[in-house]
Amino acid sequence: MKTLKLTLLAAATTLAMGGAAAAQESSVSFNLGVASDYVWRGVSQTDEGPQVFGGVDVGIGSMGYAGIWASNVEFGDTTVAEVDFYAGITPTLGVAAMDFGVIYYSYVDAPSGSDYNFWEFAASGVIPAGPAEIGAAINYSPDFFGGTGDAFYYEINAAAPLTEKLSLSGAVGRQEVDGGGDYSTWNIGLGYAINDTIGVDVRWHDTDEDSLGKIGEGRLAASLTAAF
Repeated sequence: MKTLKLTLLAAATTLAMGGAAAAQESSVSFNLGVASDYVWRGVSQTDEGPQVFGGVDVGIGSMGYAGIWASNVEFGDTTVAEVDFYAGITPTLGVAAMDFGVIYYSYVDAPSGSDYNFWEFAASGVIPAGPAEIGAAINYSPDFFGGTGDAFYYEINAAAPLTEKLSLSGAVGRQEVDGGGDYSTWNIGLGYAINDTIGVDVRWHDTDEDSLGKIGEGRLAASLTAAF
């Protein structure tokens, strides 16, 4: 499940657009990628299998964006793909780059009555800390995945450059759902910019919830993404 630009950290740090001359600053960008595993909030969405994903983002004027993103998934049923639609605004408040958005997660060929599709409302912000950045985010769903009721996801995250092309980033999050199954998750990893278009990320993910089974266990996932 994509969360505003691949992760909440990416949402907080890459969506700021700024300014007031709307029409003149509109833009379109694309992303394509592969990964060894599709891990969302610490949980594998591909049953520990590989992922292929891609999306389109549109900058709407100087402070808004909208996009669509898709990936294969494996839930052990007929569901074959996830398609996310999202939009939001990115104001700047003092030194903080903010992001307020809405996301609709939809699932292709999901079983009848599964109630997989759901909405989330998201708010995040990032501030500079020397050469590093520190961020926080909160997501709310009025009817979470599988019809499990109200859900909140809270996260704090940080990223810092190590060299001109190498960066270190990580996040700690908490998923809470009315229907039960609350858990904490964390990740830490290295990103490397091969060039202006292609990047590699190698990241360790884990959770504290045994009931998730093998898909919630600690894992190392690697991804290769092209953005243009």
